[in-house]
Amino acid sequence: MEFGDRHCLLDYYHPVGAGIPVLWALGMVCFEEFRASFGPLSFAGRLYRVVYGASLWCVIEYLWSQSDLFWHFLAFSQSPHNLAILQLAQLSGFTTISWLIVLVNGCLAEACFDATGTVRFHRCSGLLGGLTLILLGSAHLIGWSLLQTTPVTSDRPAQIGIIQGNIPNEIKLYQDGNQLAIANYRAGYETLAQQPLDLIITPETALPFRIEQILQATFWPRLIRTENVPLVLGAFSSEANNFTNSLFALDRQGYVFSRYNKQRLVPLGEYIPFEAVLGKIINRLSPLDAHLVRGQNPAVMQTPLGPATVAICYESAYPEHFRRQTAAGGEFIIVASNDAHYSETMPAQHHALDVMQAIANGRWLVRANNTGHSGVIDPTGKTLWLSSLNEFVTYSAQIYLSDKKTPYVHWGNWLVKSQGLFLLGTGLSGYISYAHRARV
Repeated sequence: MEFGDRHCLLDYYHPVGAGIPVLWALGMVCFEEFRASFGPLSFAGRLYRVVYGASLWCVIEYLWSQSDLFWHFLAFSQSPHNLAILQLAQLSGFTTISWLIVLVNGCLAEACFDATGTVRFHRCSGLLGGLTLILLGSAHLIGWSLLQTTPVTSDRPAQIGIIQGNIPNEIKLYQDGNQLAIANYRAGYETLAQQPLDLIITPETALPFRIEQILQATFWPRLIRTENVPLVLGAFSSEANNFTNSLFALDRQGYVFSRYNKQRLVPLGEYIPFEAVLGKIINRLSPLDAHLVRGQNPAVMQTPLGPATVAICYESAYPEHFRRQTAAGGEFIIVASNDAHYSETMPAQHHALDVMQAIANGRWLVRANNTGHSGVIDPTGKTLWLSSLNEFVTYSAQIYLSDKKTPYVHWGNWLVKSQGLFLLGTGLSGYISYAHRARV
């Protein structure tokens, strides 16, 4: 299968992501101990082992993705280039593609290795090799069919503006960065507002101030009232003695229409894991008296344009975060991010994740990134515009709102639930078989 950015695949196996293949290997060792008691491998036995291995991988991957220490699924290796295969995410999310990858490679491995693990063809090789080709061909054919039939436009077009402010992180929180942020985002807003736009979007913490400070600077509300274009603004807000990393929808009068608070905070970067214990130690070493917290959110963020599925930066790695909001009524996707902390490979990875989210949810996606890549992606995953890195950019595009639901949005990740039941059934049958032999 075609692989995407090689850096994406390499980063999959960082120390945190390496836990997935380690747990999978341990699970397969346990399965092999159980399977060996049934004698030599037949074609059915080999096929069962492949299906078990693929299901085990997907269940571990899904469970790992519920933690805050996650970046992407194995499916991510196909994004953004293999659009035909990526369409399968409409069916049951990213798990569909991860399952297919392990199935194809598992059948290929079973065709090439004998029971001792030696590279040698055996009597089942032809059948398994043929099954590999059938799986690969039929998956691409189904994906290609979905790619041709997925609706891209509807009767509800909208004009969206994007501002990429390009504020280096080295200066962002200092006076020079503050002044540059105010100047760039004001200039970007004034430039875009000359067009007939329905909404303008800015990146994560575009203005590194609390929203109260921004609204008290009277030129912002006055500017929005004058130009008469609603704005989604990245900034901070207060939550008790702490802060939230938030997006604020400002209406045509410059008032806060709604607010979204980032939920998936970066461990150590934005919050302290096990804060009840570690927080006391870190607080003594830190001059800060406040921390970022998650804050409360409605089921879906309302904007002057309509309900939106929203993510801030790191949240692009979490499919269920998007699905819940789309199922609750999100009609398009807004992603606001700031990848300036990382190497130039990170924006490409972020873009690849957002391609998959657009497909799985069947929605147009608009991303505003501080230093790039900002972009516009249609529901089939086609990138209609992608900004260059480290440039101040404004851009406008026509997108389409939709309330249609993909099978994944409608039923959730039904495939991983089925895989969990399959693994449970295999475990129970193995235990019963073992207990029976022990009695005999």
